[in-house]
Amino acid sequence: MIIVLEILHVILAIGLIIAILLHSGRGTGLSSAFGGALPTTFSGTSIIEKNLNRITVGLASGFGITSLILYYVSQRGGL
Repeated sequence: MIIVLEILHVILAIGLIIAILLHSGRGTGLSSAFGGALPTTFSGTSIIEKNLNRITVGLASGFGITSLILYYVSQRGGL
């Protein structure tokens, strides 16, 4: 069980790094290479950027939850 949780934690960490690197900064970022230059909506962000934001928040939430679970398990002495 702990091995599966650690593998999931590493996958979430790598996914989070990739998602953050895909975000565009003040200028153009890596996200424009994957269609970020599509027409924007009224809010000024493209649909791809909004989806990328949702994915990043989901990965960050999962990473935080697995971090807390792993901390709790390590303090308890394992499952």
